[in-house]
Amino acid sequence: MQKLKLLFGVHNHQPVGNFDHVFEELFEKSYRPYFDVLEPFEHLRTAAHFTGPLLEWIQKHRPDFFKLLRGMAQSGRLEIMSGGFYEPILSSLPEKDAIGQIRMMNEFIETEFGQTPRGLWLAERIWSPTLPSLLAQAGIEYTVLDDTHFYYAGLETDQISGHYITENQGHALKVFPISKTLRYSIPFDLPEKTIEHLKRFRDENGFDAVTYADDGEKFGGWPETYEWVYEKGYLKNLFGALEANRDWLETVTFGEYIQSTPPVGRVYLPMASYDEMMEWALPHRAASRFEDLKAQMKERGMDEDGYRTFLRGGQWDNFLTKYEESNLMHKKMLYVSRKVHRLTPDQQKESGALRELYRGQCNCAQWHGLFGGLYLNYLRHALYNHLIAAENIADHLLDGNDRGLNVDVLDYNHDGHEEVIVSSRALTAGIVPACGGALFELDCRPLCFNLSNVLKRREEAYHRRLETAQATHAGDEAAQPASIHDRVKVKEAGLKDRLFYDAQERYSFMERFLPLNTTLEAMKSSRYRELGDFVGKPYAVVRNKETGTHASFELELQREGRVMDDAGAHPVKLNKRYVFSPDLGEMMVAVTVANAGDRVLKVLWAEEFNFTLLAGDAPDRYYVSPGFGSERPRMNSEGELEKVGSFGLRDEAFGFALWLESQSTARWWWYPVETVSQSEEGFERTYQGSCLLNLQALRLNAGEKFETVWQLKVRVEGEEIP
Repeated sequence: MQKLKLLFGVHNHQPVGNFDHVFEELFEKSYRPYFDVLEPFEHLRTAAHFTGPLLEWIQKHRPDFFKLLRGMAQSGRLEIMSGGFYEPILSSLPEKDAIGQIRMMNEFIETEFGQTPRGLWLAERIWSPTLPSLLAQAGIEYTVLDDTHFYYAGLETDQISGHYITENQGHALKVFPISKTLRYSIPFDLPEKTIEHLKRFRDENGFDAVTYADDGEKFGGWPETYEWVYEKGYLKNLFGALEANRDWLETVTFGEYIQSTPPVGRVYLPMASYDEMMEWALPHRAASRFEDLKAQMKERGMDEDGYRTFLRGGQWDNFLTKYEESNLMHKKMLYVSRKVHRLTPDQQKESGALRELYRGQCNCAQWHGLFGGLYLNYLRHALYNHLIAAENIADHLLDGNDRGLNVDVLDYNHDGHEEVIVSSRALTAGIVPACGGALFELDCRPLCFNLSNVLKRREEAYHRRLETAQATHAGDEAAQPASIHDRVKVKEAGLKDRLFYDAQERYSFMERFLPLNTTLEAMKSSRYRELGDFVGKPYAVVRNKETGTHASFELELQREGRVMDDAGAHPVKLNKRYVFSPDLGEMMVAVTVANAGDRVLKVLWAEEFNFTLLAGDAPDRYYVSPGFGSERPRMNSEGELEKVGSFGLRDEAFGFALWLESQSTARWWWYPVETVSQSEEGFERTYQGSCLLNLQALRLNAGEKFETVWQLKVRVEGEEIP
């Protein structure tokens, strides 16, 4: 019987925007020691993929490591795979950007390691049937996908081995199925157990070749793996076991294998990713039902593996509907990409606009599963930071420095309604008339900082597991590390009591009508009663007026709604007018509430704002108001002030302040917006931003109006800061 060929590869990645100390820690705990252990095993031939953010960090901070990789690559022992340079979801990008990112990686690999890549690591193994056409344009011959994809195509277990060929419009691509059995065995089982799996693949299934490819961070970077993998010798023992069984088992690279072995057959794969990703992409109710279904199958003795063809969740694109914040980042990317590609190819590269755009296409902050992802505000900030930087460069080259205001009216978020995007050199503001006429984006352009980058608190399917997690908070660890998919832990006690869910997105200039006895605690815990039908509801555009390049722009919105009180529905007319400065980082917003009924309206009216300075407990980021005196309340504080006309946030780290001024004094409430989410370390609480509420107790007679006018100012260091 011929030898079983094992195709073994690792994928090493750190996202754009991750902290430098995380890069360093993972390099020392995972990436370097993995190759230090591998290098002496001269008979092992493996593959590796490094993403652009990690390669750039290594090139800058650990350049000697490239010598090791280059030596192994030149000897034929290591095949280095390509991919989108900054690890984007290729199917979510404009085609030009997807091809450009792959070509950027190809050039880097050829320059630094002396190899011409033939294969590609597909970010999160997110497959689309049209990818073969795209990858062919970048010179890619093969990719690796999960066996999940092949089950969804209807293949049986004994058919999923070696590699297959697929095509789109005549463009062929070879695809390798990654064994889920090996993915869950390595590095958590003893090496002997993995060898048993490999023997079974050869002797019982009759496989010619089997693929293992997974995250390199599993080897020392995941919780509790470093001691097991390196100090207790797991990895050395695994590689030793592979070499010791060379009489029936050999490792080969993917490129070698496709050169010498024909494909098993032709296959057409549906849109898919690995099992876990498909489940994470489901809306929380569907995800809960999916979990229940699998539990019921287990109770009935039904082997889940036997039904994998029919057990599937959603698809990655569902994250763009599950999380509106993800959708807005994605649509910002598309908006900026169109601007960048209006530049000439030379302008795109020489100005740095293209690289900034590509950095803003990193996938990690656009979704959420086991890892923090979308819930990590600094990762979202990094994407906005690079996208705003790319937009700044493109606008300067296209329109010059003396450009005044630019106004775009378009379906920006692709919901079937038009949004209004207003840009000056100082600010970019996004207004969504169909959702309360609210401000959904506010960019401080000189600092490339999106102040509206606040995540809504929402229910997740895994919140059901918090009771179990509370019980295992201080449990002992096993000798062998558990897969992070099986861990249920919390990083602090009492998280179950912090589960609050928001009814609307966390936008600004949202008008609320509340009972007069509403409390700050009720607002913070989302246990208030909304009496009006204005928040999140459509506003009509009454006037859209631009009076010249260097004149202000005015947008007037209106809604005729109702407010419920003890006597029933009460008609109310609300008018909201935005006026944008062409040169300064400020806008004026006037809100008029008119009692359109025939009786007195008594209600607590609140104007809500949601902004972020990223750090909740940093001494250099705090609230400012005349009511504080010398105090500097941090962003994770909560409280109230009475009879104050202005309120703001100051960020000494980035060097700017946001200031809200009103012509009348009022009560202010503020509290932190904090989410409870899962990560590889366990359940954790994360500061997402701050909610500010300006409150007025209204008593309006029939036909009477109340008006307030706001000045929102953003000032960077060097300008006058309040």
